Amino acid sequence: MKNNVTVGLTGPTGAGKSTVAGLLREHGFAVIDADYIAREITLPGSPVLTELAGAFGTDILNTGVLDRAKLAERAFSTPERTQTLNAITHPHIVRRMEEERENVFRSGARVAVMDGAQLFEAGADRICDLVAVVTAPDDVRLARLIRRDGLPVEKLKERMAAQLPRSCYEERADIIIRNYPPFLLEQELGPLYEKIEEALT
Repeated sequence: MKNNVTVGLTGPTGAGKSTVAGLLREHGFAVIDADYIAREITLPGSPVLTELAGAFGTDILNTGVLDRAKLAERAFSTPERTQTLNAITHPHIVRRMEEERENVFRSGARVAVMDGAQLFEAGADRICDLVAVVTAPDDVRLARLIRRDGLPVEKLKERMAAQLPRSCYEERADIIIRNYPPFLLEQELGPLYEKIEEALT
């Protein structure tokens, strides 16, 4: 029996990871959001900003504030630039996620969900007891991104191409959550809940 369990939650953009994270939070699990932490570590005055400006150009900063749209346009334009972004930000993000996990466990939580789109790339899966991957076909993901982000299709395809292929996510998953018709999301979460309960009992 384990006193607590760390669950990694990841998946390619547009698959619906945030929707699943919301359901897990409603279920009573502590969710640690890597996107939120990524914003925290790039607040004005952060040394991370200096590193990013050196790699992607000082004009990504506007009076010391990060222009996230400009950074994203450059960082996701090629896989190589995405790797550069990851090399700068991932160590800081993973360290903060570990700190947050210890905080929620000390507060009495038994399940911590590490919610991160770049979980594998950051190596954060190594600190998880099990990893759940949210998946959906490319055409479904693209349609969702068009509705959500309103960016040109080619830009969205660039971002999708900069991520790991769907097969890489699925091969490294302990649980695959299919978030597309005809599958029902609540039913897809059942095996994850069962694995967590098994680990805790």
